[in-house]
Amino acid sequence: MRSSDKGADKAGVITRPPSAGELLANRVFRGAAYGVGAATLLLLAFIIVVIGGEALPAMVREGFGFLGRAVWSPGRGEFGIAAEIWGTLYSSILALIIAGVFGVAIAIFLTQDFLPGKVAVVFRTIIEMLAAIPSVVYGLWGIFVVIPAIRPTANWLHDSFGWFPPFSTSMGGPGLAPAVIVLAIMVLPTVAAISQDALRLIPYKVKEAAYGMGTTRWEAIVKVMLPTASGGIFASLVLGFGRALGETMALAMIIGNANQISWSLFAPANTLAALLASTFPEAGDIERGALMYAAVVLLALTLVVNMLGVLVMQFTSRQTVN
Repeated sequence: MRSSDKGADKAGVITRPPSAGELLANRVFRGAAYGVGAATLLLLAFIIVVIGGEALPAMVREGFGFLGRAVWSPGRGEFGIAAEIWGTLYSSILALIIAGVFGVAIAIFLTQDFLPGKVAVVFRTIIEMLAAIPSVVYGLWGIFVVIPAIRPTANWLHDSFGWFPPFSTSMGGPGLAPAVIVLAIMVLPTVAAISQDALRLIPYKVKEAAYGMGTTRWEAIVKVMLPTASGGIFASLVLGFGRALGETMALAMIIGNANQISWSLFAPANTLAALLASTFPEAGDIERGALMYAAVVLLALTLVVNMLGVLVMQFTSRQTVN
């Protein structure tokens, strides 16, 4: 073999052992990744230790009864967050249902060729911009736009179906209904954006195969595309639920801040995050400990929701693969 052929063979080699520089870069990157992961866990542990330490006296004093009482009276030294837990879960679940339906529908509309590409980009940008609006602006919009807009409908529902628990209280101002509407709009960009990514990651051949088997567009979307993207869609719902649980300023401005447990959509309510935001600045030592106890409950609730979400996503992915 001629030397030129040997040189051609060497030039055409596809694989080669990594160089010393590449090995060093790989070790540095891997070490940095492990370091960032460890730092995240340490930061979470530090937050839990600090908040837990501040809340420990109140936890010892109040016990688990703190979770079952619906009273918050610093003057009498009585504290309980049952109403706030109820308001947090009730408003977040209702908002997630609304945002989930519209968010997935928007994701389908923008990824399944219902619009020209340039028009879809414009709509996608507008939806993503909703996530950049400050929470306090949503609160002001809820006070001056949402509450006046839904008041006539709320009063009509109360007059016509007042015997039905969700419509049992007439709404004259802030309450759960405007809070749910505003919260759903705030959660919508998260659900829509991640659902779009999940649908776009599906290989186009999957859709072509569905069409090749004789399905219509909607049959392909409902029976093929959505089940295939179910893991990513559920991830968007979990993240949206986490966002709803921790939302503070907008809800503090429009939910009414009332310590009561009610099914009515028109009654004022309260949430854990709103309680912390509205009460903490003027709290005394005893009330501050109770507020830190409430913060521990909110943190635990958020962690449990995210862990359950991860487990369900893993189960969904496993079922999809099988």
